[in-house]
Amino acid sequence: MCGRVRVEMMYIFAKVGTALLIGSSLLNIGCGDSTKHGNHCILPDGIVLREGDVVFRMGSGIESHAVRLMDTDGNYSHIGIVVDTMGRKMVVHAVPGEPDFKDDVDRVKLDEVQTFFSVVYAGKGEITRIDDELTARYAARAALDVFRRGVLFDHDYDSNDTTRMYCTELVMYAYKCAGVRLVMSEPHEVELPMLHAAVYYPSDVYHSTHLRPVVKF
Repeated sequence: MCGRVRVEMMYIFAKVGTALLIGSSLLNIGCGDSTKHGNHCILPDGIVLREGDVVFRMGSGIESHAVRLMDTDGNYSHIGIVVDTMGRKMVVHAVPGEPDFKDDVDRVKLDEVQTFFSVVYAGKGEITRIDDELTARYAARAALDVFRRGVLFDHDYDSNDTTRMYCTELVMYAYKCAGVRLVMSEPHEVELPMLHAAVYYPSDVYHSTHLRPVVKF
């Protein structure tokens, strides 16, 4: 971690709260005014990202805190995966409420690292990594393929339907394509007035035995 009382506010999953049903998608992690903060990025200088790195962020906005109300075992509300596009590291992530242009639909996005970790969206973050570089590269390419196919954001948080995806589902799917099951546990059953789903939270991926922390900031 829209629409339906912006049930996205349910990132409750991880986005996919009761505080959630306040009306704005959970993945809509707006932490501030971009005109006030400019394009400042919280990622420290000198951090070298690698294909397949799983990146986490937590914003200061109400939607981000709503995610945390649901995901009590974690510190982050949204995740993405680092990819390489012509030698340039970027982040593929599934997010609602962050349009690239007017009337843009909620979908899987490809963003600059500086945008993903902009103070507009992030108050803190972390980089995690799988040590097998080849596997990580395969996962990154699978995620990039999802972006290129124009996959839409999954407002139903259906972990069994990959025709649409929410953020945690996307990262897990990418690594599954590379032969790694990041999360061994079952999804969390969510029962809300406007949503009944089995979802995975950011903390489920964060605690994966396949990932190791690289840097927190």
